[in-house]
Amino acid sequence: MISENTKKWHGERLEANTYDDIAIEHLHRYAVAMNLAEGKAVLDIASGEGYGSNLLASVAKSVIGVDISEEAINYACQRYKRNNLKFLQGSVEHIPIESNSIDVVVSFETIEHHEKHDEMMREIKRILKSDGILVISSPDKLNYSDIPNFKNSYHVKELYSEEFKALIDRYFQNNIMLFQKMVYGSLIFPENSTAGFSDFQEATSLLILSKEFETLFTISALLQTKAR
Repeated sequence: MISENTKKWHGERLEANTYDDIAIEHLHRYAVAMNLAEGKAVLDIASGEGYGSNLLASVAKSVIGVDISEEAINYACQRYKRNNLKFLQGSVEHIPIESNSIDVVVSFETIEHHEKHDEMMREIKRILKSDGILVISSPDKLNYSDIPNFKNSYHVKELYSEEFKALIDRYFQNNIMLFQKMVYGSLIFPENSTAGFSDFQEATSLLILSKEFETLFTISALLQTKAR
């Protein structure tokens, strides 16, 4: 039995009890993926300790989490138990999944940790159905490493955004590129009007789409009219 106190990760793997910018970034990506995974057969590549696969399983028909780490797979199997969720050990170039069996493949912050990019794309293409969806993320080397002069010792081969797009375009059509950035700020919106915003809240290993925004302050903007 692997407990919270005894398990040790050797790398950059995110854990469910971590709350920082990186956690927010990952949870936001999974929130987007959940919108695509509802009722679908889903594969989560590099599933780590399993929190993301568990989130996907709350809406998907079935979810398989695959990770190269035996320790991570054992922990995920112990912690997250759903009838539609299972975890398997495997690598990005040898994914233990049948061909043409998956509707949605999710892989967040995986590709920079190895250099077998084309092998990974070929495996994903093999297991995806002809109308399948791939949701994959990668840090942009320019803004992540070059400009801040930062070196992540766990990254093997980072890609510039144009390189990442070219890689995806070689294997898949209808590629839509999205960009992500942490933003700190203040939101002021009209009463009974939050159109254009989605508020995802993380609680007990679940992502919940909040129907209402929880606000701390109320601002009254008065328009005075003279009596006739």
